[in-house]
Amino acid sequence: MTPHKTTSPIMTFEGIYTPLVTPFHGDGSINFDGLSAVIENLIDKGVHGLISGGSTGENYAQSVEERLEIARFTREQIKGRLPLMVGTGAMMTPDSIALARGAREMGADALLVATPPYSVPTEEENAHNALVIDRAADLPIMLYNYPGRMGVPMCESFLDRVGRSRNVCAIKESSGDINRVHLLARDYPHIQMACGMDDQALEFFAWGARSWVCAGSNFLPEEHIALYQACAVEGNFDKGRRIMSAMMPLMRVLEQGGKFIQCVKHGVTLNGIDTGPMRPPLRGLTKDEECSLEQIVRELKTTIATIQTEG
Repeated sequence: MTPHKTTSPIMTFEGIYTPLVTPFHGDGSINFDGLSAVIENLIDKGVHGLISGGSTGENYAQSVEERLEIARFTREQIKGRLPLMVGTGAMMTPDSIALARGAREMGADALLVATPPYSVPTEEENAHNALVIDRAADLPIMLYNYPGRMGVPMCESFLDRVGRSRNVCAIKESSGDINRVHLLARDYPHIQMACGMDDQALEFFAWGARSWVCAGSNFLPEEHIALYQACAVEGNFDKGRRIMSAMMPLMRVLEQGGKFIQCVKHGVTLNGIDTGPMRPPLRGLTKDEECSLEQIVRELKTTIATIQTEG
């Protein structure tokens, strides 16, 4: 394939974008005070952007109205200090359109557009879905390729179709297939590549990614920023490898442990912000799982702090 010509995107994604968790009260209602605390902590620690309505925020267990309420609250809390991306992923296209229009009306900066889960659309159907969402809002778009959850990948024919829209600026690549990183870097340079597979962050940065959408930054923002800074900003991949090595035990738990959101929410709770329970069907960590995660986090923080001190 002949590489596409590189054009200037209407939005540039740089740095750590945190897909926000959704704190809940014990009765399952949204804990907006907890969400406010999460947002303020992340802004204070220096992340570069926030995402409302991603799967890390348990969007699949929320109504469209709840998702828009959470996004509006997040927008008001940010007060323009960081860009806000709103997730539009949903099983039904009309729901995604409603989320996209709501994002535009509230002044969001960008959309995160995923493949509708379960329906298993063709490449043409999936592209049509993405472009309908695009037309509904006319906002910058980061695509979200996660075939492990959505059932089908965003392949070349999809990218060729949607990549013609000036709004399609980036793609969060979460397939886990390193060959996809090579494909995007070589053949689709006009679509910015964002790391969406945490245990491959070093490889993404080596292939030119400038942003990382990482759920773990909900509770370890400074450590995720340290890896981004070392690799993408300083080009110091020796330091980056040492940081990544320290993070790998956490990456294994998050990407391979089967309790991704539970671990992220418990990590936030360790920082003194009570995120409450998950909404069904998910359930919290066991005591043994909590202790294991806590030990991993302690060792990771200590090691990376030492690496940062050494330079």
